[in-house]
Amino acid sequence: MKSLSLEGKTAVITGATRGIGRTIAVEFLKAGCDIGVNYNRTPADDLVELAEQLGRRCYAVPADVSKVEDCERLVSTTAAELGKIDILVNNAGITRDTLLMRMDNEAWDSVIETNMRSVFACSRAAVKLMMRARSGVIVNITSVSGIMGNAGQCNYSASKAGIIGFTKSLAREVSSRNIRVVAVAPGFVTTEMTSVLPDAVRENALKVIPLGRFGQTEDIAHAVLFLASPLAGYITGEVLRVDGGMAM
Repeated sequence: MKSLSLEGKTAVITGATRGIGRTIAVEFLKAGCDIGVNYNRTPADDLVELAEQLGRRCYAVPADVSKVEDCERLVSTTAAELGKIDILVNNAGITRDTLLMRMDNEAWDSVIETNMRSVFACSRAAVKLMMRARSGVIVNITSVSGIMGNAGQCNYSASKAGIIGFTKSLAREVSSRNIRVVAVAPGFVTTEMTSVLPDAVRENALKVIPLGRFGQTEDIAHAVLFLASPLAGYITGEVLRVDGGMAM
């Protein structure tokens, strides 16, 4: 019977040293998956140690995934070190929130470059390997902001909406080679990114979430684990909202 096990699989996970990405990495390791992760400002030593404790492998690569060459190096060196790439999770992302009339060029460019260029470059590098293997899964982390928009997040919402279009287009390109491409759209999740929100913003957000709470990083990680597993073998080009019903 198919299960949520990723035993024998190898994954690259971007932005895995904190927040949602770190929880995804932990859940993948627990599911029997070897992983390659990038680190920039935050080291990945704890993930390497956890992998060793679980009898798995974690290969940590210094890489800024807003740069194409770093994305390509992350994928190629992980494949060389761990032997293959079965799964890619494009999780890395940043925000630079402000109203459009106050948004400078740097705030726009940095969000687009990190959130979209990393998905493009990592996916392109991974697809080349997956095409030869005639198998693979790419899971892109988008956002409900890319579905319904959010005031003060024109840059972020644009990047996440772009990832949705990218997901659907790539799914059509590679499905004949048994490669699935899917996306997960989190709503408000308790992370460092949301911890700095003013109380008034948090209270207003809770009012529009039917389940009445912010999500936990585990809520997102479990959705990603399902989509990457054999249980989701007939799902591609889909965007799974994990938002407590906010964007229904």
